[in-house]
Amino acid sequence: MSEIDKSATGANPDAGGGSLPSLIGRLGQDIVTLLDTKLALLKLEIKEDVNAYVRGRVSIGVGGIVAAVGFLLLNVAIAFLVSALFERTLLSQPVKYALGFLITGVTYLVIGAAVIIRAKDRLAKQNLAPERSIEELEKDKQWLKRES
Repeated sequence: MSEIDKSATGANPDAGGGSLPSLIGRLGQDIVTLLDTKLALLKLEIKEDVNAYVRGRVSIGVGGIVAAVGFLLLNVAIAFLVSALFERTLLSQPVKYALGFLITGVTYLVIGAAVIIRAKDRLAKQNLAPERSIEELEKDKQWLKRES
């Protein structure tokens, strides 16, 4: 049988560089390689998202600590300032200190809450779904449907 006769009847075992079992074997290896690559991409994407989430949480914690330290230090300073402003009043010294702490406390509670809300909003805007992996898996799904 000539080469033309073999290819016309479909009896050419070496078409495409290998027999059917070797082509199926290569296809299986290629699918495994593809899946390994997709899983590596998914792992990388999840790791990036987790890192961003952790950084956001750390920012919230740092904002809270800074607000607390500022709250404590300025409370004392404002308490002394307010008590000095009320020096000529008939208020007792503890009442003067209480007014200072009240004013400072409200101020820093508002500032701390603003920092926490801002960091929370940033985290809420971030999408934690692995978008690139999902897109690639959808493409692969469509490709497999076309090949079937």
